[in-house]
Amino acid sequence: MEGRDQVSARQQILDRVRAALKDRQATELPGPFQAWRPEQPADTPVDGFALLLEAAGGEVVRQPNIDAAAAWLTEFTTNFDTATVGKTVPSKLVPGLESSPPEIAPLGVSMASSAIAETGSLMMNARDGRRSQLLAPTHVVFVHARDVYATFHEALSKARDDLPSAIGLHSGPSKSADIGQVMVKGVHGPARLIAVVIGDD
Repeated sequence: MEGRDQVSARQQILDRVRAALKDRQATELPGPFQAWRPEQPADTPVDGFALLLEAAGGEVVRQPNIDAAAAWLTEFTTNFDTATVGKTVPSKLVPGLESSPPEIAPLGVSMASSAIAETGSLMMNARDGRRSQLLAPTHVVFVHARDVYATFHEALSKARDDLPSAIGLHSGPSKSADIGQVMVKGVHGPARLIAVVIGDD
């Protein structure tokens, strides 16, 4: 009896929703992503990604190969004592620092599955470890130039056969102006985001 009442209550709710929507005019889907665009289009997806990420306060470093990226990381990490490293980071790109938990590490190092030119976003894989991506105040993210796509649709299409449980789109350092309309960085995540693009465009 109780089960029938629950189904009946559910059905009543659905009937009310259908009745409310019956005469409502259908709306068009929003279509392609629309947002601010530079006046001069970028020559390559990597250029477009770099332009928009830097406009949002991120930093972009370009290295020709993984050895050069590893050398850059060694120099960059001289001012850090410990780091938290994502699970998908290649061994060559693991910094020579003591490991520490994400909640106390001053530096996080991750590998992006791809990057997106139209939004200036890094597509982060949950398998890499979300805490390493979000908790450290400084976040270094490596991405291969071959994995930088022009559009979000293209990046998702390439990943469709091996999607993780969640993806994150990191489009610059964490920032908020919720309180008093004063911009503060590092509120919900890293205050500094450095994308290291490996390889030629």
